[in-house]
Amino acid sequence: MSQPNPPQDSAGAEPRLAPRPLDRPPVDPAEAGVFGRPHGVDGAFDKLYTPGTRNGDKIASTPPAPESLAEAFGRPPGAEDVRLQRPAGDNGRHPGGEPEPPLWSRMTDPWRDPGSAAVLSRPALDPDDSDDSDADRPRSAQLSLPELLFGRRVKPVALGLLGVICLLIGAVGGLIGWWLGGAGDSLTGSATISEAEAGKERAPGSIADIAQRVAPAVISIEVKSGQSGSVGSGVMIDPQGYAITNNHVISLATSDPQAKITAVFTDGTRTEARVVGTDPKTDLAVIKVAVSNPTVLQIGDPASLEPGDSVIAVGSPLGLENTVTSGIVSALHRPVTAAGENGEPPVTYDAIQTDAPINRGNSGGALVDSTGALVGINSSIRTDGGQDGSGGSIGIGFAIPADDAIKIARTLISSGQVKHADIGVNAASVAAETSEGAQVLNVADGGPAARAGIAEGDVITKLGDRLVRNAAELTVAVRQHEIGETVPVQLVRQGRTLMVDVTLGSD
Repeated sequence: MSQPNPPQDSAGAEPRLAPRPLDRPPVDPAEAGVFGRPHGVDGAFDKLYTPGTRNGDKIASTPPAPESLAEAFGRPPGAEDVRLQRPAGDNGRHPGGEPEPPLWSRMTDPWRDPGSAAVLSRPALDPDDSDDSDADRPRSAQLSLPELLFGRRVKPVALGLLGVICLLIGAVGGLIGWWLGGAGDSLTGSATISEAEAGKERAPGSIADIAQRVAPAVISIEVKSGQSGSVGSGVMIDPQGYAITNNHVISLATSDPQAKITAVFTDGTRTEARVVGTDPKTDLAVIKVAVSNPTVLQIGDPASLEPGDSVIAVGSPLGLENTVTSGIVSALHRPVTAAGENGEPPVTYDAIQTDAPINRGNSGGALVDSTGALVGINSSIRTDGGQDGSGGSIGIGFAIPADDAIKIARTLISSGQVKHADIGVNAASVAAETSEGAQVLNVADGGPAARAGIAEGDVITKLGDRLVRNAAELTVAVRQHEIGETVPVQLVRQGRTLMVDVTLGSD
């Protein structure tokens, strides 16, 4: 079957396609029985037969509309025709008498005519139909400042309101700038610097922790007599105000009754002190400070120390109060001899050697162990600049063991003086810088050594359980025993080793 030629439009420009013929396939009798009209009904379903009614009566499927809605939207009274009609006098003709053409008869757009054929035509928009209206549109002239202010183009009220708004914005900006300038950094103002709070943690037993606990019990001692004076350290050992220090620290006060002793605590408190007693032979002294309930140190056990143990020295070296230095125990039972003060006998004691830096002014201060307990009283140092210590610390310092110091301090507090055990000889080291023993130079008549048969020239090498390697160690070994105690003494006489028992006397 050939297709008919497409019709041409009135202009004859574009071809048109005729409408496609309807395709009505045959109806299935079963589907017609289910979906078709009831038997005998050819038109609409409003003529259905209903039992109990006469054929043709209308079925009331909905209740009547409310009276107000019926009056508003119903047909006028007397209008029985159900069709929509034109207004009265409108016969659908133009004033010229011609009937009005259909809506789509005047349209060139085939899409508005539902019965028109399809149009094979050019695109909906013509490529030449571009919108150049914006490019060709003339622009109005911009207003200049004189025209804006004096050309009466803007109302004075609007200009005034604009000025007020500008003033308000400027005032707010100025206030904000003034506030920021006052709160920020300035060369002449204050600066806000962030600070860390509680950022440092100190473990229990650290040097800082020990120093914090020990420092309140260590005092700085100032002695003044006229234009002379001395500075040292001391350790509070009793809640009643007793403090222990070195004899050479307060020797000026013992020789001059007009001298004044001042104790200075870590918090800056200054109070007077007086001498209770001194022991020049061991370089120890006890003073009493006019203070109530002071912080005191716990007394440790020097016998438990071993070389290499950590120790801390607290005092006022060179007048610098509350100075803390740390080191280790370098040696134990190191006999030390120093010249006495103001013609007094030589000082000899069994020292703890330490490399904790000690200088002039540390004398009388505390040497504590890793628990903060007192194990020694700092007393002297070895230097490379002379015997007066002017050369400074070289890491060789000496402290009097705390057990010896406390024993002497208790005796001084109770009686004001101390007596030591004595063997009754004058001795010297066999040879300088050697450890061959102590050679007897002379024997006191009727003394302990004379009664035991010790003679001049004998070399003492052992006393009790302690080896004697030099003259200082003989003195230390004797003072470790009590007055009246009998001790065995080993000596060498003319190449032979002898053992004698000596009952010690008093010095």
